[in-house]
Amino acid sequence: MRFSEINLIVFSLALWLNLPGRDVLAQESVELAIGTPDAVVDLRTQEGVDLLDTQWRYSDAQIIESDFNAPGPKGQDKLKLYPAGKPIKTNDIAPKAGGADFDDSKWEVLSPLSLEERRGTGRLSFNWYRMNVTVPAKIANFDATGSTAVLEIVIDDYAEVWVDGKLSKSFGQSGGSVVKGWNARNRVELGNDLRPGQQIQIAILGINGPMADMPDNYIWIRSAAVDFYKERPKFKHWQDVGEIVRIDPALDEIIDPEAKIERIATGFQFTEGPLWHPNGYLLFSDPNANVIYSYHPNGNVAIFRTKSGYSGFDIGEYHQPGSNGLAFDQEGRLVVCEHGNRRIVRLEHKGPVTVLADSYKGMRFNSPNDLVYRSDGALYITDPPYGLPKFFDDPGKETPHQGIYCLIGDELKLVATDLGGPNGIAFSPDEKYLYASNWDIRDIHNTKVIMRYEAHKDGTLSNGEVFFDMNKTDDEEALDGLKVDVKGNIYSSAPGGVWIISSQGKYLGKIKAPERPANMAWGDSDGKTLYMTAHSGLYKMRVKIAGFRSFEKLYQ
Repeated sequence: MRFSEINLIVFSLALWLNLPGRDVLAQESVELAIGTPDAVVDLRTQEGVDLLDTQWRYSDAQIIESDFNAPGPKGQDKLKLYPAGKPIKTNDIAPKAGGADFDDSKWEVLSPLSLEERRGTGRLSFNWYRMNVTVPAKIANFDATGSTAVLEIVIDDYAEVWVDGKLSKSFGQSGGSVVKGWNARNRVELGNDLRPGQQIQIAILGINGPMADMPDNYIWIRSAAVDFYKERPKFKHWQDVGEIVRIDPALDEIIDPEAKIERIATGFQFTEGPLWHPNGYLLFSDPNANVIYSYHPNGNVAIFRTKSGYSGFDIGEYHQPGSNGLAFDQEGRLVVCEHGNRRIVRLEHKGPVTVLADSYKGMRFNSPNDLVYRSDGALYITDPPYGLPKFFDDPGKETPHQGIYCLIGDELKLVATDLGGPNGIAFSPDEKYLYASNWDIRDIHNTKVIMRYEAHKDGTLSNGEVFFDMNKTDDEEALDGLKVDVKGNIYSSAPGGVWIISSQGKYLGKIKAPERPANMAWGDSDGKTLYMTAHSGLYKMRVKIAGFRSFEKLYQ
C-alpha cells in the first residue's frame, strides 16, 4: 500500500498512544518521543537550569557581507560545482557560534524566565542561544547514571541545534539538529550511557521566518527541556522477533546463540539495496515507491533521494521503477542501480548525476539489479529483466541475455551470460572469486543456485560453477541479495530467510525474520551489525564476524 500523508499521521498517532499491533514508518519525532521520560528538566525554570549547573547565554547574529567565488571547476573535475570561479560578494552570519570551543563568556546571561521575551532584530534575523549542561547524579528520585538525554526545543520560528560542536545533518533530514518546520519542535539526542558530571555543550541558532514572507515579529523560545530516559528510547515491542535456525554447530562461531533480531522500521512497500554510509547511517531503496531512504541510529527515517530510478510518463506500467542496489566507490560517491532508467549512475559529492553505464554495444540494459566494487575500482553489475514492466517478455528488452557486466576503467565488459536471472553479487574476501545468485522464473529446474566464478584482473570471469544449489527447497521464494563476511562465509537471501553458508559450501543455518529479507548490508562502525531489508520492514542483528567491504577505509 502507498503511505499517504494521512496514513502516516494516523499510524504515527497510534504508535504515540502505544496501541498494540500498530506499526509505522519510523520518524525522528515519533522515535525520540516514544514512551514517557523518566525525568524532565525544564530549562525555562531557574530550578532546571541550576540542576544542570548551567546558564543561558545569548547573542544577536548579524548578516554580513563577505567575499566568495562564483561556481567553477576544481582539479580534474571540470564541472562548475565549486566556489572556484571569479570573486563575488555574498552574505554570511556572524558570529559562527556553533563550535564547542567558541568563547561566549562576554555574551549576555539570560534568566530562564525570560526566554519568551522577543529577541533579534525582526524580519530577516538570526540569533544564538548557548549553554553548557552538566549531567546530574539524580533528578528527584531518578538515577541519571547510564541514561539517555534528549533536548526538546521549540523556537519561534525555526531552530538549528549544535551538540558538542557538531551540527549533524544528512540528505532528506527533517528535524533533529536541522530545521523541523515552522514553530515545530526539534528533538536532538544529547548523549546516551551518560555519567554524572559529564558536560554537554549546546548551541542553538534561532531563525525568524518564513523567509519568503518575513513576519513582523521576533525570535523567542516557546519551550525548552531535557528529557531523561533510563534506556535509550526505542520500539520495545519490536525487539526479539524471528528466530535463528542452527543447522550446524559452526554457526555459533558466526552468530551468538543469544543474538536477537530487531525490527527497526516498517511501513515501506518493498525494501532493497541496503548500504551503510560512512557518516553513520543506513541507506536503502524502495524500488516500488521509487525512493532511497536513510535510516539513522536515533530512529529517524527520511527520504534521501526521490524519483530514485524513473520519472517517465509511463511509470504506471512499472512494478519496480525505482532504484535497487547501492554501492560506494573509492571516493565515497554513491552509485545506484536505476530500474526504470535502465542504467548505473553515480551521485557526485556536489549533487550532479553521472551516468556510468546504460548499454552494451548499443543495446540498453534490462534493469540493473545489484552491484559490487572490487578494491581496485572494478565495478560488477547484475542485469536481470525484473525491473521491466513485462520481465522477459517486455517489448523494450534489447539484450538476448541476462548478463553480468564489469565496468573496469572506462570499458564495459560482458563477463557472464550463463544465468537466467542474475541477482545478488559479492566478492570473497581475497577477491579471487565472485559469487552471484540466480533466480530464473522461467525454469523451475534450475532457478535457485549460487554461482562462483574466478575473477581476473582484467575484469573477466572464468570457470563458473554451482557453488550451492537450493533447487530442492520446497519454498518458491527467490534467491536475492548476497553478502560475505571477512572469514568468507556467505549470507544469501533465499527461501525462508537468510541462509548462512561456509566458504566450503556447507549450510550452517538460517536467519528467519517475520518477513524474508531481500538483501543485507554490514553496518555500524565495526561492520558487525547485519542490516536486512525485508519487504515492508527493516531489521538488524549483531554478528560475531565483521562483514567484508571493498573500501573499508571509508569507514575508518
